[in-house]
Amino acid sequence: MQKNLLGRLMLDLDSSSLTNEEKTLLQNPHVGGVILFSRNIVSKDQVLSLCHQIAEVNPNLLIAVDQEGGRVQRLIDGYTVLPSMQKLGKFVAQDKDNGLILASNLGWLMASEVIASGLDISFAPVLDLDLDRSSIIGDRSFGDTPKTVINIANSFINGMNEAGMEAVGKHFPGHGGIHADTHLSYSEDLRSLDDLKQHDLIPFHELHNRLGGIMTAHISFPEIDNNIATFSKYWLQNTLREKMKFKGEIFSDDLSMKGTDFIGGIDHKVQKALESGCTMILICNDRSAALQALRFMEKQSTSQSTTLTSLKASKIVSWEKLEKDPRRKEIINQIHNLGLAIA
Repeated sequence: MQKNLLGRLMLDLDSSSLTNEEKTLLQNPHVGGVILFSRNIVSKDQVLSLCHQIAEVNPNLLIAVDQEGGRVQRLIDGYTVLPSMQKLGKFVAQDKDNGLILASNLGWLMASEVIASGLDISFAPVLDLDLDRSSIIGDRSFGDTPKTVINIANSFINGMNEAGMEAVGKHFPGHGGIHADTHLSYSEDLRSLDDLKQHDLIPFHELHNRLGGIMTAHISFPEIDNNIATFSKYWLQNTLREKMKFKGEIFSDDLSMKGTDFIGGIDHKVQKALESGCTMILICNDRSAALQALRFMEKQSTSQSTTLTSLKASKIVSWEKLEKDPRRKEIINQIHNLGLAIA
């Protein structure tokens, strides 16, 4: 495999170390990344060892995790437990200047700890608005207005970038307007395009040039387009690429989620996601589906990406150095002193 080429499938692992089957699997030229979940994580040392195992098999693979803060963070034992972004948003509302400094510091701290563990990206920040409708989004959001989300997310991204991590905003074109859980069922948002333009789309429009990647929502907006965004050329090509001029990577959300099942089997899902404009697709918690996707991609001679490697961490820091960094200690103390720590 040439150094600048990367496959278009990101998959998951069974446990806290690589099996022989997975070592073979990760050498497949259509595999471009690995995402870690809680079952893959025991401790800092174990995560670092696992990431070294992955890099030994293929040093170009992207290694990702969901480390947003609040209830969505996979790295816990030995890591800073970050407050929810909703808590951060409330602090910014009380003390804007210091709140935005804290947002930048939290972005730096999260990214630094993730990179020190051998990973490249966290799928963050969440750019969805909290419209008091979605339990899936809720306190994962910075707030309920575009201005709030933009201001805080921009500072958070500054910190991530300072640490050497590209930001991946989610879930385009907006996940905050529905009650349903796309992990479990097909979901529709019946709002108009004008409504989305005045609310949900604004953070993506304003911040797209700060993002190395964007993750799609498995939501249909039937007043605009009948396909869910992940399978929609209207959203990914016409809107994101042509109108917004977004030049980064487009990640599908997990194609094993039930919200995508209406379209058919995994072959059809993969084909639709790639045709619509996704540059990397995720298939998690379903190894048989991932293997079938690889067979389909091999049969179709799916092209590899020349740009995904741009999301590799641009700086490397050791845990030994990070733990001695006074900035990290100050941020952790501030989290506790402000009452932002999770009980």
